[in-house]
Amino acid sequence: MKKLLIYFLPAVLLLSMASAVQSQDAKATTAPVQAAGHITGIGGIFFKAKDPKTLAAWYRDVLGMPLEAWGGAMLRYDAPQHPSLLTWSAFPAATKYFAPSNTDFMINYAVDDMDALILRLNVKGVDILKRDDTDANGRFAWILDPEGNKIELWQSKVKASQ
Repeated sequence: MKKLLIYFLPAVLLLSMASAVQSQDAKATTAPVQAAGHITGIGGIFFKAKDPKTLAAWYRDVLGMPLEAWGGAMLRYDAPQHPSLLTWSAFPAATKYFAPSNTDFMINYAVDDMDALILRLNVKGVDILKRDDTDANGRFAWILDPEGNKIELWQSKVKASQ
């Protein structure tokens, strides 16, 4: 079975498996000093796909994911307008938050311009499952990729440099 390798540098994507994305105010909170030997961030996201090449091309052509020659993507920490936080959260097995997907995960991708991306999705014929422009943490939209993985798109209200 082939695996789709999509590699993201830490904090490039916002892996939000939470119903509410952590507020940018959390940046101001000082974390306790930890001894060596702990997780510092997300170094990559790796998942299986029925057709890795076709799925990677969809992410490139529809979502604008900049693919490398090896088939995955390396997104930068310091991309313009990228949020400085990454949310990690485990959900109960019975959650409906990932519906209508049957997969056990959902990736939240930070976006630079929700309106431009929604227009692009409409042109490409991608159904928008839901949209929320009223959340205190920013603007959200949810879609499914061609293999049925639910994707959460997020544009932060707070600029990354703040």
